[in-house]
Amino acid sequence: MKVVQTRDELLKVRADAPGRVSVVMTMGALHAGHAALIASARSAASARSADDRVLVTIFVNPLQFGPGEDLDRYPRTLAADLELCRDAGVDAVFTPGAGEVYRPDRRGVTVHPGPLAEILEGASRPGHFDGVLTVVLKLINLTRADEAYFGEKDYQQLTLVRAMVSELDVPVRIVGVPTVREHDGLARSSRNRYLSGPERAAAPALSAALRAGVAVARDGADGPGVLAAAARVLAEPPLVAVDYLVLTDPMLGPVPERGAARLLVAARIGATRLIDNVAVELT
Repeated sequence: MKVVQTRDELLKVRADAPGRVSVVMTMGALHAGHAALIASARSAASARSADDRVLVTIFVNPLQFGPGEDLDRYPRTLAADLELCRDAGVDAVFTPGAGEVYRPDRRGVTVHPGPLAEILEGASRPGHFDGVLTVVLKLINLTRADEAYFGEKDYQQLTLVRAMVSELDVPVRIVGVPTVREHDGLARSSRNRYLSGPERAAAPALSAALRAGVAVARDGADGPGVLAAAARVLAEPPLVAVDYLVLTDPMLGPVPERGAARLLVAARIGATRLIDNVAVELT
């Protein structure tokens, strides 16, 4: 496995790749959720051709952190991250510094994500998705990726990345990978390590609420019934402060009367903000 830090080194790695290149973009602190993304990319690449390659990027992107957010506190575990990548069969890892990604002479041009970035996570974190889409587009261009893998846990991010690629005609295929969960249902996240013992015990309420919504939908509940069932679960744990609980269509628009929908939740547990979501079928 090659580990490179500069644009020139990355260009050489990309030039040496005879087949298609799949990229998994991360901010490090890798866990089983990232491993699932890499495994999906590796499996698809191996099934296509022995020449296809999997590339992982590890870059803590300062543009997506707002004032008072946890940029400095964000965990950095490069040695362990590289070991996970080796074990997962990654061909190359790009670990640039901020100065390599954002050149000193830049003029502040960013990707404007539009109104979809102003709701849900965007309402709580203004400017967050400008930073996300900017770095995603830069890394797609730098790696010259043929396809890129993203987890469904960050569903609004995945939706916006797909919209950007479609609307800006970026020649890359975006692949969504199902959320990886702990044994008690908690979605895997690098931020889970911030939770205290009591907070960790309360955190599975988010996934439990989502399951409750899915269950009543299967029994024929309408949209308000789905939301009410999920809200009842979230009302119980004293440490869970709900930011939002919403039901939308799969593109985060108005919820349909019937058919595919998405149930999304965000909550603070102590000082840690967690998100989760699940597909719902309204009958």
